[in-house]
Amino acid sequence: MQAQPLAVSGASKFWVLLGVGLGVFMSTLDVGIINVALPSIVKAFNTTFPTAQWAVLAYSLVSSGLVLGATRLGDMWGKKSLYQTGLAVFTFSSFLCGLAPSIELLIGFRGLQGLGAVFISGLGLAIVTEVFPAAERGRAVGIIGSVVSLGIAFGPSVGGLILSLFGWHTIFLINVPLGIIASILVARVVPPSVRAEGKQKFDPFGAVLALLALGSFGLGMTFGQSQGFNSATSLVLLSIAAMSLLTFLVVESILEFPLVELKLFRNLQMSMGLLSGWLAFIVITGALLVTPFFLERVKEYPTAKAGLLLAVSPVLSGLIAPVAGILSDRFGARRISIMGLGLMIGGCLAISTFDAQITEFGYISRYFIYGLGLGLFQAPNNTTVLASAPRERLGIASGLLSLSRTSGGTVGVPLMGAVFGAVIGSVAGGVDAAVAPPEAVVVGFQVTFRLAAVILSGAAIASVIRLRSSDKD
Repeated sequence: MQAQPLAVSGASKFWVLLGVGLGVFMSTLDVGIINVALPSIVKAFNTTFPTAQWAVLAYSLVSSGLVLGATRLGDMWGKKSLYQTGLAVFTFSSFLCGLAPSIELLIGFRGLQGLGAVFISGLGLAIVTEVFPAAERGRAVGIIGSVVSLGIAFGPSVGGLILSLFGWHTIFLINVPLGIIASILVARVVPPSVRAEGKQKFDPFGAVLALLALGSFGLGMTFGQSQGFNSATSLVLLSIAAMSLLTFLVVESILEFPLVELKLFRNLQMSMGLLSGWLAFIVITGALLVTPFFLERVKEYPTAKAGLLLAVSPVLSGLIAPVAGILSDRFGARRISIMGLGLMIGGCLAISTFDAQITEFGYISRYFIYGLGLGLFQAPNNTTVLASAPRERLGIASGLLSLSRTSGGTVGVPLMGAVFGAVIGSVAGGVDAAVAPPEAVVVGFQVTFRLAAVILSGAAIASVIRLRSSDKD
């Protein structure tokens, strides 16, 4: 049984979107905004950069490791109440982060902030899907998709502006009034959520295994990037992740009330949509990693100009996402998402032709194709995944979408970074990317984006399989 809308009037649906969108925007903005403040945090607490980076890792590890457990609880206990809890925890922990007297407490408060974010990012789309009927769902999901893209785009720029004017404390304290407004809106306009029918039990063993697998994987990839994937720390953590995942799959297949019903993945609409999203986010995060090297090392643009150019793609995708949602309501989400992937592939191939002579117009025109494709892909793909989930499993479906984004980023940064660095090293005789000559950076950049096109081709194949499956139904 697919999701049916709750009884909400036309005017109230707008306020639902605003309330949920504010929460999603805060949690997305906070992913990138702290990166800008890390140098200031290092100086303020007289600490080291690797230590300060745990303020980033604590947030991401908690928010990705707990997402399956949190969204399963949303299906059992009601999404609205847990979304409100997430907003309250996120808002209060933001206040604590802004007042943190030591780096250790800041890291702990960031972990608490990640706990709040897991309910916000994991259940926001599920609430929107419950409230909007099928004919309007694509547009609503598209608006939430644009909020995510704009949060990603504005994180570095807003963080830099706030940092220069008011100091690092303010990047956290700004969440407090936003969180209060979002909490009031959600409490007043979001109707009680659908709960799973019949006898339900939470699967604590599966939740622990999921946390162990996802947390070990995230840490293993992080240490692999900094210490090398042949380091003992990375190998042990990735081995723990693999064993935990295998155990998780076995346990979930035999339990009466599993955390994730594995039979959901037999639905090609859901499984291929999740795979497409995961592959796309490998490319999205990898592109954000290597592009600054080109802008600053090859073009020698100042940081402010590079930041504006980096915002071209996410801002464009954010503006296009609501349009993509409208088009998916009219012409079908699967076809629009495939069209978006085609444009992303074409954009990556066009970007792979960059050289030292590329102009600002040449940069923007190529990234315009890529950003347009990204905007057309994300919202329809999310709509397809959520529409294929049973109504009583909307929470876990939304959680799986959130997990595909975070795990795609976890893989994308080290994978694309490793390819970029390896190509530069082979061209420049083992020299690191940070000090390599511009011509070597150009070659590494070109090869990396050709790899991105190949990865996106895999996502396109998965989407075609999904489309053919739907045509047979």
